Amino acid sequence: MRKIIVAGNWKMNGSTLLTKKIIIGTMARLWDVNFSENFEVVFIPPFIYIPIASDLVKDSKYEIGAQNMYFEEKGAFTGEIAPDMLKDFDVKYVVIGHSERRHIFGESNETIAKKVKKAVEKELIPILCVGETLEEREEGRTWDVIREQLETALSQFDTLPGMVIAYEPVWAIGTGKAATKEDAEDVISKIRNWLKEKFGTDEVSILYGGSVKPANVENFASSKEIDGALVGGASLKPEDFAIIVKTFVGRG
Repeated sequence: MRKIIVAGNWKMNGSTLLTKKIIIGTMARLWDVNFSENFEVVFIPPFIYIPIASDLVKDSKYEIGAQNMYFEEKGAFTGEIAPDMLKDFDVKYVVIGHSERRHIFGESNETIAKKVKKAVEKELIPILCVGETLEEREEGRTWDVIREQLETALSQFDTLPGMVIAYEPVWAIGTGKAATKEDAEDVISKIRNWLKEKFGTDEVSILYGGSVKPANVENFASSKEIDGALVGGASLKPEDFAIIVKTFVGRG
């Protein structure tokens, strides 16, 4: 079943105080909102604040995600985080293949594939990010790029694993310039068709991410193709994040 998911990726932002402010502030603004079983709100703080975030949402309707993980279980990998470390703090989701990991830190499609495989093995739900750069878009290669990202990331699976996909056009991330609903629907429908052909099913939540904010969220929430949002900067402001969540609630 396709869930409606609104996830806030804080990126490298936060403090103990801000973690509490964001989570408590968001929950306070949504206290009277009834989420269906088919609707989830996910906070994705930096690793160091996951324990605090996990305690704050304990026994609530909210979930915690991580921004990354490594594909080994333990060992001499200084600075990396293993999947079992995340599970110690009740992390449910893990973002894999975010464009900033690909383009700033040089993660290849092959590395991302290893992370997806390990996350699934460890019963974490990967949020696999795919998307094209502005140059690739202008060259008309959007779908070629995304198809290759999908094919490599899911090459080790015979059946579609439990996961989430986030379409995040690189040119829209942190730029204030969001894709149009039609842009997002076009790519997401291609992703669904590809999944159907490869796995015989397209029953996976596909989110849109890239400068989602209160001013444009209605545009994306009105699309039946888009199953929620992976939110960046707006997730750091409880008032903005709560508006985005409420806009999608009617879909849940």
